[in-house]
Order: sequence, then structure tokens, then C-alpha cells
Amino acid sequence: MGVKKVVLAYSGGLDTSIILKWLIETYGCEVVAFSADLGQDEELNGVEKKAVATGAIKARIEDLREEFAGEFVFPAFRANAIYEGQYLLGTSIARPLIAKHQIRIAEEEGADAVSHGATGKGNDQVRFELAYMALRPDIKVIAPWREWDLKSRSDLIAFAQRHGIPVPVTKAKPYSCDRNMLHISYEGGILEDPWSEPDPEMFIMTVNPEDAPDAPQVIEIDYERGDPVAVDGVRMSPALLLQHLNKIGGKHGIGRVDLVENRFVGMKSRGVYETPGGTIMRTAHRAVESITMDREVMHLRDGLISEYSRMIYNGFWYSPEMRYLQTMMDLAQENVWGTARLKLYKGNCQVIGRRSEKSLYQPSFATFEEDDVYRQDEAGGFIRLLGLRLRIESLVKNRGAHGRKAVEGTL
Repeated sequence: MGVKKVVLAYSGGLDTSIILKWLIETYGCEVVAFSADLGQDEELNGVEKKAVATGAIKARIEDLREEFAGEFVFPAFRANAIYEGQYLLGTSIARPLIAKHQIRIAEEEGADAVSHGATGKGNDQVRFELAYMALRPDIKVIAPWREWDLKSRSDLIAFAQRHGIPVPVTKAKPYSCDRNMLHISYEGGILEDPWSEPDPEMFIMTVNPEDAPDAPQVIEIDYERGDPVAVDGVRMSPALLLQHLNKIGGKHGIGRVDLVENRFVGMKSRGVYETPGGTIMRTAHRAVESITMDREVMHLRDGLISEYSRMIYNGFWYSPEMRYLQTMMDLAQENVWGTARLKLYKGNCQVIGRRSEKSLYQPSFATFEEDDVYRQDEAGGFIRLLGLRLRIESLVKNRGAHGRKAVEGTL
């Protein structure tokens, strides 16, 4: 396909550094390198200069930290999103935001194509391209990993060396990382053996729990309509609050996860994650929900968490079914106001208190002491009616020669 100008989702890492050069050589096109600032901190240092030195006609870094936290992370956490019981979707939730602004920049720059660095084996290719289709279905998409003859990251390292492109990955440290303010993920290379323990020196956001402070730290997080708004009484914007919890959680070694997950394309993959602030947020959120959310609403919502999380993981953030589910999730949060008190200690995040002016927990009903609001003798009738179908089934199975009248007489 004829391509004149491409907006590349560019991180400055191994894959996208090679892709930038490859696009120019293969398509003879101009490349605009777009980097989304999602809280990678020092990882963005020198990215603009490196992109231009590699051949980009322009490099654009967009500060999306508040939008990422407030409009992507927080909605997912209102739904308690978690994939396969462990993964808090740090990479998955970032891709639709990057794609959104990549399309915007393509329109501003007059580009006729977009490109990404996702491999043909991974989930990100689906996430990026489903977002492109939803936002700009006519734009051309270039996925180099599905086109070129480079078969491995070792091939990419060799390509970089031939073209004098500095990359942060070496043969001695070949795993790849993805970082934003919600998490860091590590995969590939030396991590592909699921029996092998990760190198303790690999972790960036969290200290080893064994080396965390010997004294616990107690914090309080305030929630309004399911969103955290303050820590220890200090109100913060979504991005600042998440970054603050990352710092506290990282200090105590909270949020490390090592799992083998099921990719959307069909294979299993080993991933190691650090999500300190997100782990704290989810724990606190469920604590406030426990005293403010109606039982039946909670049970219905909990039954949808897995499907909601799969939609994010599989790249359907901009789908109609996602909009439908998000509306339901947010409606369930209308009464979720309150404060959770947590104790952080050597990798553990423990709820030690929760309170709310909207609390549905009433000590006068729940107490084991004497009360005058609950008649315990009424529970017998409730249980008898609740178990009626079970009694009928059991009696029918065992009626034997006694016949139907005996069964009816027993009821």
C-alpha cells in the first residue's frame, strides 16, 4: 500500500526504535514518532532526540497522565477489574488511550497511516487495531512484526547494532518492559521459563518485601462514588493520588505478581508485574464497598467482573458492550462513599477499618448481644421456606414403597 506519512506509537525501546528505521527504509515514508507520557518518568528522557536521530521528521510527547488515571484507570477500578484473578490490566488499559491520541495526531499531522510495535503473537496488536477501527476505520495500519523477516528480539538487537541505534535491551538482559503510572510489566527472554524465579534486581517500582521496613504503615483512603479522592485526608487529582500510592506501596513491597496468563490469541504467556498503588486502591475500594453496596447489586456486579476484565484485556474498550457494562458498573458505585484504613507491611495490604456515612452495616442488627430489632425465632420459618425444594427432592428420591401420600404428609 502507498503510504506517505506514518504516526508511530513510539516508546524508544527496542521494538519501536527498530520499527522507526524499518518504516523509512521499507515504505520510503515520513514518520512522526508519538510518545504518550503515562507516568514512565525517566524512561521518556531523551526519547524525542533519539527519535529524530533515528529518522523521524518530528517527535511528539503528549502528557496524558491525568487522562490516563481519571478516565481509564479509575473507571476500571470502579469495576474492580482484574484478569484471571491476578492481573490488574496495567498494559491493557493504556493501549486504547495511546491509540486514541495516535489517531488524533495522525489527523493533525495529515498522516495516512499509523503503526505500532506489537508482535504478531501478543495481545497489543489486537488492542491497538480494534481501537483504530473504532476511532478511524479508514486509516491504514502497519504492523511490522507481521511483515518483516526479523524473527526474534535477537534479530532486532543485531539490526540495531548494524544501524547504530542505541537500545535498552541486551542479550544478557533480553526481557521487555512496559511501564506507566499503574504498573510495570516484564515478559520474554529469561522469564519464558515459568519455573525460573525472576531476578530480584529486575524490579523497579517495589522493594523486595523481605527488605521492606520492619514497622507497618497505616494509611486511610477516602472514596466518593467509587473513586479514591484523598489519602490521609489530603485530596489529590487522580494521577497524583495514584503516584502517591505507588510510592507508599513500593516502599513496602506491595503489588508484585508472577503469573502465567492466557493471551487472547490462544497461547499462554508468563508475565511478571509490579502494581503497588493499584493493589492498594483495589483493596481499599472493596473495603468501602463492603459496607455501602447492596448485597444483590454487589453479587450481580461481581458476576460481571470477569467479563468486563476480559473486554479490557482483549481490546474492546471502545465497543458498545463495554459502554453498556461501564454504565452498569458506575451505577453500582453511587452509594460507595467512605474511608478505608489499611496496614501496609512487607508485601501485604491488610484492611483494618472501614467507615461511611452511607453505611448499610448497622450494629443494632448485626450484634451478637441482646437487641430488640431482630426476632431470631423468625429465622426458622425463613429457613423452612428456603429449603422447601430441597426437602421435596430428598423425599421424592427416598419415598420408595410409601408412595406419594407419604411424601405429602411429611411436608
